[in-house]
Amino acid sequence: MSETKEGVLYVVATPIGNLEDISARAGRLLSEVDAIAAEDTRHTQRLLRHLGIERPLISLHEHNEAARVEQFRRRLADGDTLALVSDAGTPLISDPGFLLVRELRQAGCRVVPVPGPCALIAALSVAGLPTDRFTFEGFLPAKSGARKKQLEAGAARDETRVFYESPHRIRDLLADLAAVVGERQVVLARELTKTFETLLEGSASELLSVLEDDPDQARGEFVVMLAGAPPKEVSADDAEGEALIRAMLAEDVGVKNAAAVAVRLLGGRRKHWYQLALTLKSES
Repeated sequence: MSETKEGVLYVVATPIGNLEDISARAGRLLSEVDAIAAEDTRHTQRLLRHLGIERPLISLHEHNEAARVEQFRRRLADGDTLALVSDAGTPLISDPGFLLVRELRQAGCRVVPVPGPCALIAALSVAGLPTDRFTFEGFLPAKSGARKKQLEAGAARDETRVFYESPHRIRDLLADLAAVVGERQVVLARELTKTFETLLEGSASELLSVLEDDPDQARGEFVVMLAGAPPKEVSADDAEGEALIRAMLAEDVGVKNAAAVAVRLLGGRRKHWYQLALTLKSES
């Protein structure tokens, strides 16, 4: 009795610049799969030549992704193994593939991640900004009005915010950041893992001056990281906050939850409200 081969789609991360960053597992799987779906087959072909791999390539980009779903589903049902790659980094992170992966998983197909390079994570690892919480917002809108609106919507958030940006819009983004968040710290990571890899930090207006003075610094692909908003200070004797916490403690709300509600309604540091809640609870 013959054994049925299980079809698998491997979502494979590839180098963002330095080809030595390809993992041993990724290289092996790319050499073994029946076909590779690539955002730009010409770009992926250069990587495969470097690795000494010859595999059939299938184009998969935002304009044909929906049409490819049924083709991939049939091939996986027939037992084929396929790989999905983007031009650089981890597929689906501001790249095509979301629709394909979602539809295949809903159809019961097996989808396996093969982790590796990602510009977002690489940039955060060297930025010197808090990474316990961060928000990734991908590419912001191309038009200044919409871009400012999105920047303003998250301006009060206290976690690090991360964006991708292209060389022809990086100056416009910095100008809008300067208008929205003023002197808050920004870190630019440019051409990560490549020959001209650069990290620049300062306020958005300072960085804009650097790029204006040295146009070479505006070349390449960017990861833009914005420091979170500074905490809103609240005095220890804030009558409104104390009254709120006393009321919650009287209703048997826990100290931790009371502090969380105070932060949400009044702002300030969680540690401040937590300590106040502990003090009030001990007094009662």
